[in-house]
Amino acid sequence: MAARRALFAAVFALFPASYGTAQEPAPLSAIDWLDSLPRPTEPAGPSEPAATASASVPGVTVTPLDGPAARRVGLVPADVTGLPDTLWSGSDGTALANRIADLPHLRLPALQQLAFTLMLAEATPPAGDTARFDLARIDMLLSYGALDPAMALMAQAGMDASRAHFARAIDMALIFGNASTPCAILRAQPALSPGKGHDIFCAARAGDWSTAALLLGSARVLELIPDAQVTALERFLDPELFEDAPDLPLPSDADPLMFRIFAAAGQPIPTRGLPVVYANADLSDTAGWKTQIEAAERLAQAGTLPGNRLLGLYSARQAAASGGVWDRVRAVQRFETALDSRSTSAVAKTLPTAWRAMGEQGLQVLFAGLFAERLEPLVLSGAAADIAFDLLLLSPRYEAAETVFPARALRAPIHAAVARGEVPPNLTGTGREGAALRGFSTAEPDPEIVALAQSGALGAAILETLNLAHSGGAGDVTALARALATLRALGLEDVARRTALQALLLEGST
Repeated sequence: MAARRALFAAVFALFPASYGTAQEPAPLSAIDWLDSLPRPTEPAGPSEPAATASASVPGVTVTPLDGPAARRVGLVPADVTGLPDTLWSGSDGTALANRIADLPHLRLPALQQLAFTLMLAEATPPAGDTARFDLARIDMLLSYGALDPAMALMAQAGMDASRAHFARAIDMALIFGNASTPCAILRAQPALSPGKGHDIFCAARAGDWSTAALLLGSARVLELIPDAQVTALERFLDPELFEDAPDLPLPSDADPLMFRIFAAAGQPIPTRGLPVVYANADLSDTAGWKTQIEAAERLAQAGTLPGNRLLGLYSARQAAASGGVWDRVRAVQRFETALDSRSTSAVAKTLPTAWRAMGEQGLQVLFAGLFAERLEPLVLSGAAADIAFDLLLLSPRYEAAETVFPARALRAPIHAAVARGEVPPNLTGTGREGAALRGFSTAEPDPEIVALAQSGALGAAILETLNLAHSGGAGDVTALARALATLRALGLEDVARRTALQALLLEGST
């Protein structure tokens, strides 16, 4: 310590500032649903050519190569996604990147999951600028808070492939809580640096205090980084000199570097006012229980946190207060206890409260995925049966709803018809219900999207369909009918049915 302080004293003579070190928190565990995905197997190597009895030299054809082959970047193989390997190969990388960037923020869970499947699919790369295409996929995942899969895609694309790649990679690592790898790359390849603040952070993190101090001093004198970042870095480098100083004002538009510097300096920035990807930092065991739950709910609303992860947090301990998140915790715990007891009366009593609590957070589909199947064997009536019917329709077992609750299906024939994917000729409706019926009967698929798919650009066609379906879910009934017909024409029958059922049952929350 004395030697380090002496070093700082010498540096202070050049630049009037203060420096030190700080520890980063341990990295977060990987998101459960990503861990469960099968990994593609290595293709079998080519068999050895047969030996020849001739000593003659065969002719050799020389073909110039345009450049290195594009990388296959993806996490989920075709036999899992159900999408062909040619998903992207008929499109241009730049055009696809633009289509992805232009996607609206999807609200219906069925559309979210289709979009995530597209972004994670392993397939033959498109023509043209594949790097821009891969970055667009990563950006889209990050906009929904899917940090772990985005980092996994970046690892395949190559953190050091370009400055743009590296800038995203180090930002993700800073949010994640462990910047070891990108900092090592930056130290070895300084030309990749997104800015002087990152250089200072990584130098300090490596224990190179003299370099960190010199960089910060020169950056301040030359005004290479904002004053707020200079002040935060001073405290990050030597917090001991600021033990009695008042807290710094929290930045209103914190970037990942400032987010990590403030956390390391003992003044963490709340994530609730930041983009949803920052909520991943609050899933750490070092965060309080309430903070973890609220972060998990944000990610679950975006479709990037598995239901079991949220349920595990709800069930971790007993709520010690009331109101807000504690009421949801208590409602879900009481409902799960009732289910475990197999008491029909207890379930009927607790289900409405839990359903209402989850609905207030837009988590009905997640709740349905967790509990719908367990409700099937119970003989329910009244309001509990009505809710259980809707739960089944919103779950992967939507087709069973008509069999389990035949009386409810008779009272809701449009929902039952959509779940079957078959519309009787005499069944009609208005608004969203009418649009859903037309989507499975008389509506024509979008001809331009179908032509795009037929030309070999299936991925681009699905992206356009997501745009159309989002408009339908937001209230454009003409778009909804056409989107459902288009999804079916593209072979996405399950997505079409789930989209229609969610548009009907979640009206007002999309």
